[in-house]
Amino acid sequence: MCLSGRTGCHGGDGLGLRRRLGKVLERGGLGTKLGKERRLERGRARERGQGTRTWLGQETRLGRDLGRGLGGWSFTLLVLLLLLSPVFPQCPDSCHCVWESSMVLCTDAGLREFPQGLPPDTVTLHLERNYIRSLPESAFRELTHLRELYLSHNRIDTLSSGALRHLSSELRLLDLSHNLLRQASRDEFSSTRAKTRLYHNPWHCDCTLQELMETLNLEPETVNGIVCESSVRSAGEVSRWEDPGGAGEHAGQPLVKLLDSGVNFCNLQRKTTDVAMLVTMFVWFFMVIVYVVYYVRQNQAETRRHLEYLKSLPSPRKTVTETDTISTGL
Repeated sequence: MCLSGRTGCHGGDGLGLRRRLGKVLERGGLGTKLGKERRLERGRARERGQGTRTWLGQETRLGRDLGRGLGGWSFTLLVLLLLLSPVFPQCPDSCHCVWESSMVLCTDAGLREFPQGLPPDTVTLHLERNYIRSLPESAFRELTHLRELYLSHNRIDTLSSGALRHLSSELRLLDLSHNLLRQASRDEFSSTRAKTRLYHNPWHCDCTLQELMETLNLEPETVNGIVCESSVRSAGEVSRWEDPGGAGEHAGQPLVKLLDSGVNFCNLQRKTTDVAMLVTMFVWFFMVIVYVVYYVRQNQAETRRHLEYLKSLPSPRKTVTETDTISTGL
């Protein structure tokens, strides 16, 4: 009987069986070798895995340390940026501040008073078309860098004596046009050299205004807009039937043209002053004469009363004995 369990096997089949068994054994050895190699590869894989995990752990720890370091630097950088960043002052209500150009815009803001709390580094200030009536003395004390000041189309009728004295020497433009100014003096404008606009104001032309015009640096394009709404009158101009506070003969004429034509309000004022002094002296002289006449008349009345009193007194009478004695002696 054959190993295969089959009947009728031949002898040659034994040789083939041995060959197949050898191959099986060879295969078994090869499988053992392959198993060893597989185990070796698995061990190497474990080692590589452990190395990878170790490397990954180190990388993770390095990332954490780096993250912590960067987080600390980020916080420090943020603090430095907050400390070094420019701090802008507060802009006044109803105004708009342009920090890049140091400009403050308060145009058409409905302001009735000069705004407070303006940024000290203001270079250009727009206050046009409001309802401001006066400028306080301390209005520009803190604005040491102001170069352009626009105050047109307001209701300014008076200037404080020291309001414009605090204007910066860097001022280049001063706009006071379209207001209600009637009088102004050199003391109010101090020594400013800025180009000035004073047109469209109800000016009263007199010696003070004339001296101011000769001092200021007026804008040539707007000089003809300075018109006299009223003017000082000469001594012989006012008659007894005219209003002394009337407009005057120069009303409605540009001040510059009047000065160019030879009109000198300072001379008119001096003449008026001289006439007033003469009138005053005459009045005093008349009062002295009246007093002297009154005094003399009062003395005369007192003298008459005294004489009448003396006449009313009884005269002394001589006695008979005294008369006889005198005659006997003779």
